[in-house]
Amino acid sequence: MKCLILGNGPTGVVAAEALRAADPAGEIVMAGSEKEPPYSRMAIPYLLANNIDERGTYLRKSDDHYDKLNIKQRRGRAVSLDCGKREVLFQDGQKESFDKLLIATGSHPIRPPIPGIDLPQVQTCWTLEDSRAIAGLAKPGSRVVQLGAGFIGSIIMEALHARKVELTVVEKGDRMVPRMMTPVAGGMIKSWCEAKGIRVITSAGIERIDAARPGGEVTVTLSTGEKIPADLVIVSAGVAPNVGFLDGTPVKAASGVLVNERMETSVPGIYAAGDVAEAPDLFTGAHLVAAIQPNAADQARIAALNMAGQKTRLPGVLAINVLDSMGLISSSFGQWWGDKSEDGVELVDSDGYRYLSLQFKDDVLIGATSLGLTDHVGMLRGLIQNRTKLGPWKEKLKHDPLRFPEAYIACTQSPTIMVHSLHLH
Repeated sequence: MKCLILGNGPTGVVAAEALRAADPAGEIVMAGSEKEPPYSRMAIPYLLANNIDERGTYLRKSDDHYDKLNIKQRRGRAVSLDCGKREVLFQDGQKESFDKLLIATGSHPIRPPIPGIDLPQVQTCWTLEDSRAIAGLAKPGSRVVQLGAGFIGSIIMEALHARKVELTVVEKGDRMVPRMMTPVAGGMIKSWCEAKGIRVITSAGIERIDAARPGGEVTVTLSTGEKIPADLVIVSAGVAPNVGFLDGTPVKAASGVLVNERMETSVPGIYAAGDVAEAPDLFTGAHLVAAIQPNAADQARIAALNMAGQKTRLPGVLAINVLDSMGLISSSFGQWWGDKSEDGVELVDSDGYRYLSLQFKDDVLIGATSLGLTDHVGMLRGLIQNRTKLGPWKEKLKHDPLRFPEAYIACTQSPTIMVHSLHLH
């Protein structure tokens, strides 16, 4: 059997390795569209912060890793798929056949239709090639304007701060990381960043970018009318799944490729995983794209096992976000925004930059947001992911949400373990 994997990021690599473990003899071909070895985009900010070199972004460190696993690598960007003939056409005109296919093509940065967005001083931060361009422009003291303070934008922001640039962040939402943090928590992150010397402008966008001369200073005009001089503009306005090559095929896609709990698409034998896939949500069953690496790895393994003939299912996608903003750790899990029942509790310590929000449905914790709290937050994920019934602990948590570690032990451990654990504390 020949398995073709489109994409050699974390999803593709984990899938290829899981496939090889499940099928020692099958043919595996993994295609990537960039000239570099398989690498992690999430490592690029660490590269920009000079914490690692380019090799540090590589997903596997030994040069012969894929050869040893008999995983064939090829370079190429898929441009079309023929489901009947079971083959993929690549941009170079070459075709690759398959018995089973995994679509792990990831996503691409959105470039809003802003006049001047194609100037060389305007960059996205998505590829190693992008990082090289940014490193050449983001010198200490350089004036940088960043569009977007979402999850990826906030990671980039920290790298730019480490490069000692003069940074202004512009976010169209009313707070930082609006798709990850509650209004209170997002506002607290903004205050923290401003205290670190970053200017943050919310509820605003960029109207246009003008350059007086090629390669020189640009002027960024905001929707508020303010004009900001800059040496570099970074666009971090979100990403969109790479599904264009599926146009005209029977593979159904909405925002991303629609898959079931086995990560299989509407076409038997064709699977999708990672940032390109829309999988069922753990609580609602509605399809959503969960563009984070832990979910990508889980989906990759599930897809690989099913491609190898081992029937395995994903219980459902759980939204997980963990962010480090210059030392302030924030996280959100599940339906952190709550349920229509509006049954939740919020603890706020603005001066200490500590925050906790818990959201319930009946006696089950369905979402949580934390800020400045690192001890035992994984227990929040455990309670949510396992849909643990809290019983009387729900009211105890509504009175004191910081008791969630006790609730986790009480509701998930045997009485003997529970008594021993509490004794240790």
